[in-house]
Amino acid sequence: MNSSLLNEMSRRSFVKLLTAGGAAAMLHGGLLTPKAFAGPAKTAGGCKAFHSACQRNCYDTCAMLSYVDDGVLKYVEGDKQSTFTNGGLCVKGYSYPRRVYSPDRIKYPMKQIGRGTGNWKRISWEEAIDSICDKILSIKKEDGHLLGLALDKNSGSEGITNCAVIQGLFTGLGYTTRFEGSNCWPAGYDAQYFDFGDMVCNDPEDLANAGYIILWGVNPAWTSIHTMKFIYAAKERGAKVVCIDPVLTQTAAKCDEYLAPKMGTDGALALGMARHILDLGLADRGWVADNALGFPEFEQYLREKVTVQWAAEETGIPPETIARIAEEFAKAKPATIWIGYGLQRHTNGGRAVRSIDALVAMTGNVGKKGGGARYGQEFTWDFEYWPKSKMSPPAGSIGFVNPAKQKPGEPTVYSNRSLNRNQAAREMQKADPKIRMLWVSCSNPMSQYPNRNEMEKMYRGLDMLVVVDQFFTQTAELADIVLPTTTQFEEWQVNVSYWHYWLAINEQCIEPLFEAKPNTVISALVSKRMNELAPGSCTYQQDLTPKECMIRNFNETIHKLNGISSWEDLLEGPVKAKRNPVSWAGGKFKTPSGKYEFLSAKAAEYGHPALPEYHSRRPNHDKFVVLTPHTKFGLHSQFINLDWMRDFNHEPCVYINPNSARNENIVSGDMVRVYNKFGEVAVKAQVTDNVPEDTLLMYEAWFKNEKFNVQNVLDDAVADMGAYQFGGHRGPAIQEQFANVEKM
Repeated sequence: MNSSLLNEMSRRSFVKLLTAGGAAAMLHGGLLTPKAFAGPAKTAGGCKAFHSACQRNCYDTCAMLSYVDDGVLKYVEGDKQSTFTNGGLCVKGYSYPRRVYSPDRIKYPMKQIGRGTGNWKRISWEEAIDSICDKILSIKKEDGHLLGLALDKNSGSEGITNCAVIQGLFTGLGYTTRFEGSNCWPAGYDAQYFDFGDMVCNDPEDLANAGYIILWGVNPAWTSIHTMKFIYAAKERGAKVVCIDPVLTQTAAKCDEYLAPKMGTDGALALGMARHILDLGLADRGWVADNALGFPEFEQYLREKVTVQWAAEETGIPPETIARIAEEFAKAKPATIWIGYGLQRHTNGGRAVRSIDALVAMTGNVGKKGGGARYGQEFTWDFEYWPKSKMSPPAGSIGFVNPAKQKPGEPTVYSNRSLNRNQAAREMQKADPKIRMLWVSCSNPMSQYPNRNEMEKMYRGLDMLVVVDQFFTQTAELADIVLPTTTQFEEWQVNVSYWHYWLAINEQCIEPLFEAKPNTVISALVSKRMNELAPGSCTYQQDLTPKECMIRNFNETIHKLNGISSWEDLLEGPVKAKRNPVSWAGGKFKTPSGKYEFLSAKAAEYGHPALPEYHSRRPNHDKFVVLTPHTKFGLHSQFINLDWMRDFNHEPCVYINPNSARNENIVSGDMVRVYNKFGEVAVKAQVTDNVPEDTLLMYEAWFKNEKFNVQNVLDDAVADMGAYQFGGHRGPAIQEQFANVEKM
């Protein structure tokens, strides 16, 4: 099967193909016996349907139905009860049965004899837990505390329980070291908090009501396919859709107009548009007078520092184009901008988002149906996060003392030590006391974090590395002990989105395969053994089932928001938050002034300009800009390792513009070396004019049995913002990277 054939197939045909075509592969892999799998899947009427929720870190977070016959997951489809999912899934979603039954799944606890050697030995759960607990207790005895024990739990599985369980275990053990912050959206997150006082966006289904849509640095044709139908609905009603992106994406190809600014100049473009709107007298002065703080100061800044010509020189976009798009946006009512996460992963990314927010606000498009500066939302996430939020360390635990927060003469107050995962290698190098043991869960740092070569050095220097995963990722390959964990179909979960308003339960629909266990159970096993070896050494509760743990995360806030009386109501299907689909409709903001703040004292408090002023990105340290978005048929380092997905992800490559390729004597198919002072990547070249002349593009991915890793050439520069809402940890500048290329 090739990708062109897939594009012509209906959703139902693809489901049937996956189900029927996967049967032989599953049998060949030894995961199912002929008795357990009796042929192609029956019709839906012959299977038992379960409600599921995709737990990937994705805009769409699809509500799903999973069909099981005789204990075997046969196929999945989107749940039509969700008007967002509307019965469909992406290609990744339809591949879930293969994820469950992949012959490459980690089946048993494994111990590696010699870190990174690949010499794996199957061990029992008892031996694995004993080894882990013995090491924790030895660190505690030798150091007098557990700051040498670190946790890196990230967003690889976004079920609410997974968001809290492992952190709860580590709190139950004592004060430890945590890798925190976000690889995703911190700079833009802070920007929206400075401007609005919170991060809240209109319901994405409300996009259908827009009269003008700018998709700024976002590629929903790949990353949020369900939102596309609402964009198309707006187009059918006469809306114009503009894409702004340095790369000619599939989304750009579907839009009415495409603008390609130079990398890292989005703020200049937004400010140039704002200046032209002022010059034409198109600012909504009534709205800003009633609802905003600091517009006169912002206007003065624009008139003194910004011109359309200046914006054109910064961005490379003709001044007449900037002026025309600005005028169209200001005159269209309502107009909206979807702000993607890529554009804020720059050293000036937070300022860029503030500038775009200001553009939307000055035109009076905030708090309007079909309007808004759309970035994300977390108001649907008010769960208990048990046991993370309820756990206390054992009595007498010694932890980190922050001198800045310790008052003279008062008793010592301990806390966990927090390190920025966006600079993980740097943080590990300077950590004192040093990190001796690391637990990684829901994460693949070796394929996701920058400065990978230094990361590997740090990992190899650990006393013990424990990885909890479903596959032998590049991180697992360096582990001493790997623990197999369940997929979403083998555990109870509940999930919400950071984009849409739907809440869905994930029922356990099959038994865990082999010896895989949910994080809830793994945590309980560690706690139980710790207390057997050293009574009172762990306060994590040991007797709750995964389902009971999920139930504990519900509260009256969630019930009221979603119009349910109990979690059990979700067994009838997903529900949507009972909330105005228009954010900030009442004109009441959560900023200190209660208004939208063009002039933010809070931003100034955190070392930023009070106004959304422009600051240029850092200069190139090599010849080419390097962009590393995720591929269409993968999500970061997930899915691409599946054999079924190799038809769509044949092999890694680097995309290079024809003019650049000609200058470097490179043609499509050549093996090239992409390199800088941090590392290198050997990869095939693909020549295309979809990327700018000064740019190299490689999709981040984890290809099974291949050493390819874009993180080899990414440094750990951080964005301008993120410290406000992420515990002092600024976001990554991973889209502001540089390298050279040469033919091998």
